[in-house]
Amino acid sequence: MERELISFDWAIKRLLRSKANFDILEGFLSELLFEDIKILQVLESEGNKDNEKQKLNRVDLKVINSKKEIIIIEIQFASEIDYFHRILFETSKVIVEHLDKGKAYKETVKVISINIVYFDLGRGEDYIYKGTTNFRGFHSNDKLELSPNQKEMLKIENIESIFPEYYILKVNRFDDNAKDSLDEWIYFLKNAKIKDSFTAKGLKKAKKEFSVLNLKEEDRIAYSKYQSNLHYEASMIFSSYGVGKMEGVKEGIEQGVEQEKQESQKKIEQEKQESRKKIIDIAKSLLDVLDSETIALKTGLSIKEIEGLRS
Repeated sequence: MERELISFDWAIKRLLRSKANFDILEGFLSELLFEDIKILQVLESEGNKDNEKQKLNRVDLKVINSKKEIIIIEIQFASEIDYFHRILFETSKVIVEHLDKGKAYKETVKVISINIVYFDLGRGEDYIYKGTTNFRGFHSNDKLELSPNQKEMLKIENIESIFPEYYILKVNRFDDNAKDSLDEWIYFLKNAKIKDSFTAKGLKKAKKEFSVLNLKEEDRIAYSKYQSNLHYEASMIFSSYGVGKMEGVKEGIEQGVEQEKQESQKKIEQEKQESRKKIIDIAKSLLDVLDSETIALKTGLSIKEIEGLRS
């Protein structure tokens, strides 16, 4: 049976920063990265200390992988049109914050950026994307590799392991058909539900710890308020979009009416000029056979205008 569970983003704020629940996050990271991950500590970046909203949407972790490498992992949630720029900025900031003054560049920490997004970020068919950095030959298209000496001195095998890795989980594109243990986590991220049949690392404990019924009263109230705020923000975004769209339509209609009015006025002026030209041509043809008063009467031109044509 599927219990009502709290959402993962709220759990990061309230529950998953506790060492007692590290194994839940470790399960998620191990399934995503396909290797066993152990969390050493939750980090507080300078930016997170001063920004409560950012603290809610992001957690930085110092972890160790199966190869005994120390890695900084940041997990964040957001919905911004410049989101790609944001993740670049955040990873760059993490790197700078964790390189002590006077240290060699080879001490630069490895950063993995995991981004869980609930909006349509970019265009693509998949729901899990991974980004790495490598260098290709401009003419030969060969991949630039480390030399044997560099591998020995730096204790790394390839260039991309130096640069940040980016994971983007577009959970709203997931079709709810969990084909493997990672999909089971994606299902939970999307639906805040865990099926009894799920066996992915960390989910069994998450099902217990994330149950709304198991929350303390103050946490239950805080979670309810958080959900209400999310609904309000979503409504505001929708309303802003709707109002903006309607205003855009209205403005477009007004512009169209004004343009049509101008074109109509232009056409009328053109027809007036053509009609006057015809009248003047008729008046000219009558100059030799009729007096000015008669021509003025027949054409509607003034006697002064007729006399002007005679001169």
